[in-house]
Amino acid sequence: MSFRNSTSGGQSPAARITQEIISRLDAGTRPWVKPWRGVPVSRPLRACGTPYRGMNVFWLWMIADMCGYTSPFWMTYNQAQKLGGQVRKGEKSTIAIFYKSYTRQVEEPASGDSIEEARRVLKAYPVFNADQVDGLPARFHPAASLELVEPEGREQALDAFFARIPAELRHQGDEAYYEPIADRITMPRAHLFSGFDHYYATLAHELSHWTGHASRLARDLGNRFGSAAYAAEELIAELSSAMLGAELGLPVTHLDSHASYIDHWLKLLRDDDRAILTAAARAEEASSLLLNLAGREVAGAEEPGDVSLAA
Repeated sequence: MSFRNSTSGGQSPAARITQEIISRLDAGTRPWVKPWRGVPVSRPLRACGTPYRGMNVFWLWMIADMCGYTSPFWMTYNQAQKLGGQVRKGEKSTIAIFYKSYTRQVEEPASGDSIEEARRVLKAYPVFNADQVDGLPARFHPAASLELVEPEGREQALDAFFARIPAELRHQGDEAYYEPIADRITMPRAHLFSGFDHYYATLAHELSHWTGHASRLARDLGNRFGSAAYAAEELIAELSSAMLGAELGLPVTHLDSHASYIDHWLKLLRDDDRAILTAAARAEEASSLLLNLAGREVAGAEEPGDVSLAA
């Protein structure tokens, strides 16, 4: 599979990731919609158990789905060995990404003075899924759940989670949408959905839009359908609701109405190979705000520059 292994042919990590996502979108598949397949819902995890953040979440989900991996854990070759494991012969690595910060001295054009300029450069390093490694402790291979009945109290737990988020919410009609000027979410009543989890998955999408209001994360929400900014905002909400789905065990595969945006997302990604990274970063901000407002936190800071820590 050519999308795996370390960077080759001079193609940047951003370009490689974007090209693979474009290929999936061209096929009509949204690669951030995770088919959980009965395994525990999780973000991708580093060897230490800390969740990945930002674009690594969706990239590693996509690779796991394409390769059939069920473990959420990813690690470097050296980490696997330190844990008593051995990467199987013939297994190929994939990349995880991080930003490395640099400073350099440059000349200030107006005065000619030397000033310090900070830069952040996207880097990549190779990781393996735990399913590619023999001899790891059992905790790296969580057992698949065969439970077909929702755990007792789950609906009440979701009720309590979303009730803590101070958004204005009204129930009427048969459409779900967020109004930036009124700063209000409208939802169909819960009994119109096929299950309470689908109701809350849809609410998570609209709340992700709500985070972009000028009084919160101040994203550009005033654009018309078909514009690049509109497509980007819908992409951010999709990615944010997928992140919330991973934290709360909510489905996102039923959001078929958003498939109409795929053509707009394709144009957005083809025009800018870093657009998906930016959208993922904004989605991380949106989902983190909602989780914090509801009293939950996601472990792990921004992807660090130190590869020994990043994996």
